[in-house]
Amino acid sequence: MATAVTAATAPSRKTETYTDTKRRDDVRGVNIAAARAVADAVRTSLGPRGMDKMISSGEQEVIITNDGATILSRMSLLQPAARMLADLSRSQDAAAGDGTTTVVVLAGSLLRRAQTLLSAGAHPTAAADALHRLATRSVDVLHGMAIPIELSDRDSLVKSASTALNSKVVSQYSTLLSPLAVDAALSVVDPAHPDLLDLRDIRIVKKLGGTVDDTELIRGLIFDKKASHAAGGPTRVENAKIAVIQFQVSPPKTDIEQSVIVSDYAQMDRILREERNYILGMVKKIKASGCNVLLIQKSILRDAVTDLSLHYLAKAKILVVKDVERDEIEFITKTLNCLPIANIEHFREDKLGYADLVEEVSVGESKIVKITGIKDMGRTATVLVRGSNQLVIDEADRSLHDALCVIRCLVNKRFLIAGGGAPEIEMSMQLAAWAKELHGMESYCIKEFAEALEVIPYTLAENAGLNPISIVTELRNRHAKGEKNAGINVRKGQITNILEENVVQPLLVSTSAITLACECVRMILKIDDIVTVR
Repeated sequence: MATAVTAATAPSRKTETYTDTKRRDDVRGVNIAAARAVADAVRTSLGPRGMDKMISSGEQEVIITNDGATILSRMSLLQPAARMLADLSRSQDAAAGDGTTTVVVLAGSLLRRAQTLLSAGAHPTAAADALHRLATRSVDVLHGMAIPIELSDRDSLVKSASTALNSKVVSQYSTLLSPLAVDAALSVVDPAHPDLLDLRDIRIVKKLGGTVDDTELIRGLIFDKKASHAAGGPTRVENAKIAVIQFQVSPPKTDIEQSVIVSDYAQMDRILREERNYILGMVKKIKASGCNVLLIQKSILRDAVTDLSLHYLAKAKILVVKDVERDEIEFITKTLNCLPIANIEHFREDKLGYADLVEEVSVGESKIVKITGIKDMGRTATVLVRGSNQLVIDEADRSLHDALCVIRCLVNKRFLIAGGGAPEIEMSMQLAAWAKELHGMESYCIKEFAEALEVIPYTLAENAGLNPISIVTELRNRHAKGEKNAGINVRKGQITNILEENVVQPLLVSTSAITLACECVRMILKIDDIVTVR
């Protein structure tokens, strides 16, 4: 009887230990599929022969670009895992400024291999831990390939900026934009802090008209507006004494919203006379300090200047630029090496900036105010970007930003690395060799993930219209012979020493891409359920 009871309870024990993992696998599968779909969408835009995307929004706004961060930031993604890839691209943009498409394509390829591992029975945690070790080892491999540089080596900086620009829509202008970006960046690096480069010290002003060839770096300041000469004020001032003011040159208003009723003409005349005297008093104080150029901050509460004050300022031969944006004040005062003046009572000569020339210049159909020859100029730079239409100007602006970010990477971490898929193939081969030394599931996972890194050279070859299988096989063969810097030359359609072709990128771009991609994939693998809350 006892044996019969035992036999009856044995199967029930087995059913108790059984757990249904189908839902977890489904959630993981959905997350991986959504993230891979995003990666596949931007994959065709990788490399110098990559395609461009036209992004059209509901407000009839059109953007043409192949910048991964721009494409993904404009996508309206609903699935949380897909949004993680858009955030990944944004993180790469913040950390390195370039490689925003590379990092997403890498993550997509790692997820594809992870799915293969999971369906073969690997545990997600084992795969995630293997990825962590892989990322650390990959960074060591990249450091082994890196070439140290100095900031004084201008040619190397120009080469790396050119590589960043070669994959953009405006790649044909890379010979102009690369040296321009390097000069702008080097002019704002402070010798006291040689490893810091703040891109906020470089101001990009966009102006319609001309072509991208007309883009120039200006050692001074530019205002994208004309001087206020409604009352016949000057448009050119030499030996300028410049004041940046944050108060209004107009009659005062009452503190609260109320109306003043004037009953007779004598009172009306008196009000107008008082207004005139008030403004005249202000203009006399401004003139007494020797100021002859006035930059007036935009005002919300009341008009910054009136016709009457412009008339008096014109009489005093003072050039006026009004409606200067509040967020530009810091950049302007840093450039002019002056102080902003918040009150007429504080208007003194020691708060003024000095320049050789302030003049109004015609650019295309409109006019700009240009300040040059600034005395004791702060460490800032201004770039005037020109273009035949708004789409070209916007893309030139984005491309210039990427080139500046590349130089910022080199200022922070002064190492260069070969481009053209060379680092990825080298990492893939060294990691595959390392996997053979390991044991168990970890060895299997690392071997699989090492192969995933080949997606970059494969995609580069595919986008350039080459045979990806033969190119990647040949590339592997060259690296096996010890040619570390062999990469895909998309212009010649063959494998060459990529350093001789001047295709180089900062080490920080590659290390940041691999670590961020591995981190994102680990996070997606560890998610086994999606809980929605109201």
